[in-house]
Amino acid sequence: MSVFKLSWKYLIDRPLNTILNVLLLALGLSIITVLLLVEEQFENKVNRDAAGIDMVIGAKGSPLQLVLSSVYHVDFPTGNIPLKEAQKVSRNRLIKNAIPMALGDNYEGFRIVGSNHDYLNIYQAELIDGKKWEKPFEVVVGSKVAKAKGFKVGDTFIGAHGIEAASHQHDQHAFQVVGILAPSNNVLDQLIVTSVESVWYAHDEEIGSEKLGNQVNATGFPESDETRELTTVLIAYRSPMAAIQLPRMINGRTSLQAASPTFEMSRLFELLGIGVVVMKGLALLIIFIAGLGIFIALYNSMKERKYDLAVMRAIGAAKSQLFLLILSEGIILTFLGAIGGLILGHFFLLLIVITNEQGLVAGLNAITFTDKEWWVIVYALMVGVLASIIPAWNAYKEDIAGQLSK
Repeated sequence: MSVFKLSWKYLIDRPLNTILNVLLLALGLSIITVLLLVEEQFENKVNRDAAGIDMVIGAKGSPLQLVLSSVYHVDFPTGNIPLKEAQKVSRNRLIKNAIPMALGDNYEGFRIVGSNHDYLNIYQAELIDGKKWEKPFEVVVGSKVAKAKGFKVGDTFIGAHGIEAASHQHDQHAFQVVGILAPSNNVLDQLIVTSVESVWYAHDEEIGSEKLGNQVNATGFPESDETRELTTVLIAYRSPMAAIQLPRMINGRTSLQAASPTFEMSRLFELLGIGVVVMKGLALLIIFIAGLGIFIALYNSMKERKYDLAVMRAIGAAKSQLFLLILSEGIILTFLGAIGGLILGHFFLLLIVITNEQGLVAGLNAITFTDKEWWVIVYALMVGVLASIIPAWNAYKEDIAGQLSK
């Protein structure tokens, strides 16, 4: 019988010790796995969602909140801004493109975003069915929205005020689905996108029939003779010089606020970094305790099996075989712990994504396997070797005559 078979047989003969050691190690490694998956995917998702957006203009308040609500759609908007003032700022020669947005409504938790076709274009969005909106109250829905709510082209629904599901409904007029977006692996997947006019009219007490029949602007700002407001404007710079001059000018000379998605998300990553370090420290502590548990288990088992090991030596087993016997038990335990940790880590991330369908982690993939996860297995095997090296060495130098004479 091979060394590994003997090691495996001994481990399954003591199922409780084996399971507890494997589970403890798997728990620590699962935390490491979740952090590795989130760290790699989260940054990529943040960059994808902010692609083509150099600056956000909105109401005075927290610049981070402005970016989160306007670009990533995960926070409350800072307020509304006058349409006229937003148009005036957008005419600056340093601005290449300005995309108006009207926010503040939802359908069962999925946010309704009023904008123009340029908003879809910055993400290079494609339709798998239908067309883009042309009139008020026509919408296109993201792939996750369509899947979650079973939307098809031609379906209608009633929007609600606010960004949470249990809100007052705007039942004056229903939205109609005219297009369904292809999966894009960015924020569009969980949005309902329509014209700015649709959001305006949803809040009006009375809507003239002539307004409902008018075509809406596919690009640029919406036209209105009334005093209207926007929530935010997404800006693309014409030249790098704009990054220096525009924010200072807007923040200092207007009633508006300018915020950079890149800068604000860098600040957020710095804040989150502290939590990540703490979590990694906790995971390493759990792994250390698991390694210590494996060491104690192997050391005690070696003491219990001194006579058995001596008999094995007497019938011809080499010292190196006894050494490998104990060492392989540690390696088997930690390998099982590594596999269990990877499975648990992906499962935990799946639960996080499922419970946050409209959150910032909604686009993370719990199924994908990253190259860094191979190091989880390597690290676990190193723990196994270190935990079993002393018990294995004691087995190697065990006195045969002394044990058999007892």
